[in-house]
Amino acid sequence: MDASSNPHTECTLIRPASTYDGKQGFSYFEGIAKETVGSTGLCMHLLTIPPGGRAKAHLHESHETAIYVISGVSGTYYGERLEHHAIVAAGDLFYIPAGVPHLPYNPGSEPVVAVIARTDPNEQESVVLRPDLDALMPDTLGEAAPAS
Repeated sequence: MDASSNPHTECTLIRPASTYDGKQGFSYFEGIAKETVGSTGLCMHLLTIPPGGRAKAHLHESHETAIYVISGVSGTYYGERLEHHAIVAAGDLFYIPAGVPHLPYNPGSEPVVAVIARTDPNEQESVVLRPDLDALMPDTLGEAAPAS
């Protein structure tokens, strides 16, 4: 890509300090996105899931997601009816294909800190909430959640 096709031709340092509330129900630390640095193909930010926290069931239309857990242990229900389950711990990488519904949560007593990267440079535009799937999950996930 040459400078004429991208008005942002300088490298940009982001020191995450401010947060924003995502449609999914979590607060995210501001990171790399079209809105912050003019990214044209990716978004990357930090997420802290507080103990007992859970997202709203959602998917990212046409965009893949990659997650690296820095600390803590998170659970994620995923699939058309949230029928699959994964436990993702510090040091693990987790991939979510485009269009796959998912619902992450923190069943533990310590915060979960993760780096989230997506192929959507517009952080929230591809987020599609799935309240029909929220109804499948108990209010408290973890031990009370359906067996997977």
